[in-house]
Amino acid sequence: MRVRGAKRPSPGDTRDHQRFSAGARVAVLVPLPLSAPYDYRIPDGMVLAEGDFVVVPLGPRKVAGVVWGEGLGDIAAGKLKDVRAHIPVPPMAESLGRFVTWVAGYTLQPLGSVLRMAMSVPAALAPPRAIVAYMRAEDVEGVRMTPARRRVLDVVADGPPRIPAELAREAGVSASVIRGLATAGALVARELLPRSPAPPDWRHPGPTLTDDQTAAADDLAAAVRIRRFGVTLLDGVPGSGKTEVYFHAITEALAGGRQALVLLPEIALTAQWLARFHDRFGAPPTEWHSELTGAERRDAWRSIADGRARVVVGARSALFLPFPELGLIVVDEEHDGAFKQEDGVIYNARDMAVVRARLEGLPVVLVSATPSLESAVNAWQGRYGALHLPDRHAEAPPPEVRSVDMRADGPGANTWLSHPLREALAECLADGEQAMLFLNRRGYAPLTICRTCGHRMGCPSCSAWLVEHRLVGRLQCHHCGYALPIPGRCPACDGEDTLAACGPGIERLAEEVRALHPDARIVLAASDTLTGPHAAAELVQRIEDHEIDLIIGTQIVAKGYHFPMLTLVGVIDADLGLAGGDLRAAERSFQILYQVAGRAGRGERPGKVLVQTYAPEHPVMEALIGGDRDRFLRAEADKRRDAGMPPFGRLAAIILSGRDEAAVDEAASRLRRVAPGGGGITVLGPAPAPLALLRGRHRRRFLLKARRDVAVQAPVRAWLSRAHLASSIRVQIDVDPYGFL
Repeated sequence: MRVRGAKRPSPGDTRDHQRFSAGARVAVLVPLPLSAPYDYRIPDGMVLAEGDFVVVPLGPRKVAGVVWGEGLGDIAAGKLKDVRAHIPVPPMAESLGRFVTWVAGYTLQPLGSVLRMAMSVPAALAPPRAIVAYMRAEDVEGVRMTPARRRVLDVVADGPPRIPAELAREAGVSASVIRGLATAGALVARELLPRSPAPPDWRHPGPTLTDDQTAAADDLAAAVRIRRFGVTLLDGVPGSGKTEVYFHAITEALAGGRQALVLLPEIALTAQWLARFHDRFGAPPTEWHSELTGAERRDAWRSIADGRARVVVGARSALFLPFPELGLIVVDEEHDGAFKQEDGVIYNARDMAVVRARLEGLPVVLVSATPSLESAVNAWQGRYGALHLPDRHAEAPPPEVRSVDMRADGPGANTWLSHPLREALAECLADGEQAMLFLNRRGYAPLTICRTCGHRMGCPSCSAWLVEHRLVGRLQCHHCGYALPIPGRCPACDGEDTLAACGPGIERLAEEVRALHPDARIVLAASDTLTGPHAAAELVQRIEDHEIDLIIGTQIVAKGYHFPMLTLVGVIDADLGLAGGDLRAAERSFQILYQVAGRAGRGERPGKVLVQTYAPEHPVMEALIGGDRDRFLRAEADKRRDAGMPPFGRLAAIILSGRDEAAVDEAASRLRRVAPGGGGITVLGPAPAPLALLRGRHRRRFLLKARRDVAVQAPVRAWLSRAHLASSIRVQIDVDPYGFL
């Protein structure tokens, strides 16, 4: 069969799920990078409907797919292949089918590639596997006994059958003891169906809310109750209780028999969030993120599809899960860049959450202490509702924020803490309080250079310097993962012991602090030290139990956490994110600095924030020190409006890449010659991408800029079709680019 380029309706474009009988021709979409479905014939004895999951032949393979509607009929009947099987799982909801189609059209990605995100767990389509559990046999005479075996039999003497892992844990034995007893006949196996997750109890009492929180919570609950699409920006200072407010909306969804989805940008943020959710609803939510095992993902997908999972908290990919009764979407920390997927199907989960909510006809809540400029402008212009929480919970005062001008108070050579920050840190630790030092650089040093010949240690596959990670003794590229042991000689001049670390990372900062405070209990917190929610939960518990005096971390600790004893925050290199000319550099810098400042003084003790900067007069620093967030956003909006940049204009980035640099340049020249122009469209480039070499591929970038009223998809699609690029050239399209690497 051939791939058809013709558009066809998604499952949601009909008034109801259309049904097809034996002999009928149906279109089946498979989760592969194909732009349209294939036609198949329904065999005798089978009846299908749109949205059904089926198995179909595709070349020599059998693949799972979704019935996407009636076949187009452009394949001769004699060449049609039969659908092989109907998979007995709940069909894909018509609204999810419409969402898949919409995302594919907007992002200019193949329809099948987007479907793959909605079918991300193939194992979930198989029947649920029975769980083997054990109970004690009536007759254990003649079975050789050991103390370990007796403990197992005592545990199963009464009560229901126990699964092996639970039985081994309670008896304090290894799995081999359980297997030995089963082989000997002392344990009898029973098959159990998978356990349903305990449902959150919406009747569970929550905390007493302030007047402002109550008013906001009531507004969100009313939006959920009427079951109508609408977007609300829930904006509040750090510590104002935004989470408890949208928990009230979740309560309303559960009370109405609906499911709820909460998106978080970082799985490390789930530790305290999960604890707060359990306290509020008496049961955990269903989790969805990359750290789940295959079995956990399978069980979660099935429980969501059949409606047993009532509340899901997850990363951006959770947006494509098969909710049959979705009633609310919450995007927490909606401004965060982690909601932007940069590989494969490129999309922003915040924006796509609004789209799915519109297609489902339900409310979506965007939550942040530092709203994105896009969301702020939509609220100012009345397209979004807006709720504001101006005060911290329990009347905690905001922290005192002041700058340290490093031109006047900078530290000595190869040290990074200014004198005012050193004094504040010593005072904080002496008072038995906790402190946080924020530096958005992992590792020990961002650059290693030879003192003799000037050679810089770079990645052979990327336009990037290797970062030294001294604790594990290697230099590493943070873009492709290339790593090598820290060399003793310069690879360029063969000089011995001539390589020097330049600049600080959090490891080097910790080295300086340990020299000043050798008795302080210090922890490093970064994406390579907190490798999942369990590690994050353990760290959170240690901080809450005051087993940690000082946290030195990157942006992973800048938002979402509440530590009552943390009274001092020091920002080491506040100017770090302002360089590079990125469209959103100032906005992102303000957001991260404002968020990290909000970690200080959230309990009864007042907080202090010291911001080390070489540019205290910069608008970002002035807004941060003056606490004038709205003035900064208005000024940033004025600059974007004057330049015709988002959210007042549209952008689409096109990146060409290939192994052969000359071939990439030739393709870029060819694309430039047929670039569109006029009609509110301007094309910039080609130019080397900021990472001109990434994972061994040379990269050239175009930027299509258009007026706000111009849909960029049609001109981009027509532009690329005119270029006839070689198959060796990879084309990456990013509609609404968020970063520019």
